[in-house]
Amino acid sequence: MISKRIIPCLDVDKGRVVKGVNFINIRQAGDPVELARKYYEMGADELCFLDITASNEDRKATYEVIKATAKEIFIPLTVGGGVSSVSDVEMLLHSGADKVGINSAAVRNPELISDGANNFGSQCIVLAVDVKRHGNSWRVYVKGGREDTGLDALDWIRAGEQRGAGEILLTSMDGDGSRNGYDLDLVKRVTELVRIPVIASGGAGNAKHVIDVLKAGADAALLASILHFGETTVQEIKAHMKEAAIRVRV
Repeated sequence: MISKRIIPCLDVDKGRVVKGVNFINIRQAGDPVELARKYYEMGADELCFLDITASNEDRKATYEVIKATAKEIFIPLTVGGGVSSVSDVEMLLHSGADKVGINSAAVRNPELISDGANNFGSQCIVLAVDVKRHGNSWRVYVKGGREDTGLDALDWIRAGEQRGAGEILLTSMDGDGSRNGYDLDLVKRVTELVRIPVIASGGAGNAKHVIDVLKAGADAALLASILHFGETTVQEIKAHMKEAAIRVRV
């Protein structure tokens, strides 16, 4: 059985880690290089670096910060933000990323998923999907959660897997920063739908929330606020996971 993963997420804006609630009310959380080193030393399984304003500002990710971050850790690093071409994927991989998250550009040009997978392997392509609940379904949002695409999230995720994405980074915008727990219904629906790993994001407030979402089918839990602001540690989360009989790397 494969171990479940804990993945700290660094939402970066202008070279600084920030965190908001429901994708707004942003506040500073620290230096990405320092936080990356801290979480690596804590025992994080992977790290996620998202340039959260790159797509909306129509610019590329900050390669120098990514390079500096990658030098500090020896665990897989996923980088997303501003990826709009295969050459962008290549640049990020050359800058130290192990995987590249594609979001807004994939909606505009779904072939980007296929082209990325064909050029670099599915294991390098993470389809990042920001979703918001609409009644009994979920819709896909892009440009840092600012634009409703009208796409049904489940249909889009299924198509992403078929095009070659190797992993899904699933963010509930309703839960983002709320600390009220992940959208377990959403996670169950998606993990039953696809065969590739699903990273759950949006809503972690404590270790129980993490355990709940992993038991709901997620392969990994993305964490931000509760780590950035010192409310818990990776070690504490993993200790609770072990007590709950969840296979985890310690």
